[in-house]
Amino acid sequence: MTKALDGVRVLDFTHVQSGPTCTQLLAWFGADVIKIERPGSGDITRGQLQDIPHVDSLYFTMLNHNKRSITLDTKNPKGKELLTELIKQCDVLVENFGPGVLDRMGFPWETIQAINPKMIVASIKGFGPGPYEDCKVYENVAQCTGGAASTTGFRDGPPLVTGAQIGDSGTGLHLALGIVTALYQRTRTGRGQRVTAAMQDGVLNLTRVKLRDQQRLAHGPLKEYSQFGEDIPFGEAVPRAGNDSGGGQPGRILKCKGSETDPNAYIYVITQAPVWEKICDVIGEPEWKTHPDYAKPAARLKHLNAIFARIEQWTMTKTKFEAMDILNEHDIPCGPILSMKELMEDESLRATGTVVEVDHPTRGKYLSVGNPIKMSDSPTEVKRSPLLGEHTDEVLREVLGFSDAQLADARASGALDPQRQAAAE
Repeated sequence: MTKALDGVRVLDFTHVQSGPTCTQLLAWFGADVIKIERPGSGDITRGQLQDIPHVDSLYFTMLNHNKRSITLDTKNPKGKELLTELIKQCDVLVENFGPGVLDRMGFPWETIQAINPKMIVASIKGFGPGPYEDCKVYENVAQCTGGAASTTGFRDGPPLVTGAQIGDSGTGLHLALGIVTALYQRTRTGRGQRVTAAMQDGVLNLTRVKLRDQQRLAHGPLKEYSQFGEDIPFGEAVPRAGNDSGGGQPGRILKCKGSETDPNAYIYVITQAPVWEKICDVIGEPEWKTHPDYAKPAARLKHLNAIFARIEQWTMTKTKFEAMDILNEHDIPCGPILSMKELMEDESLRATGTVVEVDHPTRGKYLSVGNPIKMSDSPTEVKRSPLLGEHTDEVLREVLGFSDAQLADARASGALDPQRQAAAE
């Protein structure tokens, strides 16, 4: 069975998380992703957060599956020549360098387009055009500048960033969609194009419901927020809402049995209007079904704290899994707070390939997240990340058709390993 992106060849100039997230998705879907790395060191994450000495970190291995690695010194004249030839043979170039780095390498968009008019050049930047476009951005900076942090946390506390990497991985997902869309358009036009995803833009896109609420705020209080029921005035900007639901159905994280010792003994419960009467029965408050303060959704908005406090009295008598089983019997929306340990051990996630075990030649076996997107006619096989420069010879022979003599010449030039050139001199 073929894969969706079989035949697509990608030059991967990415590092850390945002870019590698994008190119790993393309590789999972069958693209031949050739990761270009600096000789001697490679992607900086190979050595970051190492838990085993002299072994590629999990930070690197979990973001670079299914890729081939070659080492190439792009400052070396022969290295530039080799990169030019690779550009001619590839479909996509992806980079998440700081602003202007690709230009300083001697490969601005205009040069790449002249070398290969069908090439798609995809870039992740911190900001789009504007006052901050030359600034460097990391995950938490993107969350702060994209609106997520200002709307995350509790009303009386500071802004918070989330553990989900919506700045890095979120932007990588956006860029992958842009690349696939550009490849599709190229089938009609025959032309490549530039594709750019700014991290601030990606975070704002994922925080769109809060932009919705900012506009609603101009017409009155946000009644689904807890502070409405507490008669606390709203300010000029969308407030932090704790664990209130971001949608039209009120929800809250509630304690379960064992919360005194287990920091994840909680469950999220949504008081969806169609199942309100079932909720009343489950928690032992049947009179709420007709009580004027609770019977109708609009009336309940003033009493959300009291409602969830009563539901929590019930959830605290159950484990989070017992509560979920009971609530789901009645179609009441809910979900347990699952720890990383619980997710690692979830057999259903192993069965679907969402969590996979990978064998690495120096690390041994480790767990990683597999492809979250499932396609019936394009199966994903998660292969280990490459060792630094593991495929240099293979790529030069296969993609550029190098002979033994040409390969020896490239190595002697220092383009593949500057230390070899220094030793020869």
